[in-house]
Amino acid sequence: MRPLPAREPDVDRRWVTRVAPDPHLRFNTNDYSLDPNLVGRRVEVRANQREITAVVLDTRELACRHERSFAKNRTITALEHARILRERRGERDHDVVVEQRPLAVYDELIA
Repeated sequence: MRPLPAREPDVDRRWVTRVAPDPHLRFNTNDYSLDPNLVGRRVEVRANQREITAVVLDTRELACRHERSFAKNRTITALEHARILRERRGERDHDVVVEQRPLAVYDELIA
């Protein structure tokens, strides 16, 4: 047998994709979030046994880095990506006011 090579071969899966308006990429039935500020830009995605990373092709800017999940049908979203999406949708982190009616109103309806 021959000795092992000095370097391990690169076995990462790679592909190029464009960041969609819903900034997620799909790998093995899971959706991983991408930076929403990069919508429309092309990224190179790299998937290995430990993590999923995406880098913008022209600027080499990091679009995402997620620990790979082997569970099925999950959506993995980074907190900073979720905050940006929430701000763009106009959602705020505030308490929802729910009307509370007195129980006497229901007692009158039954009687």
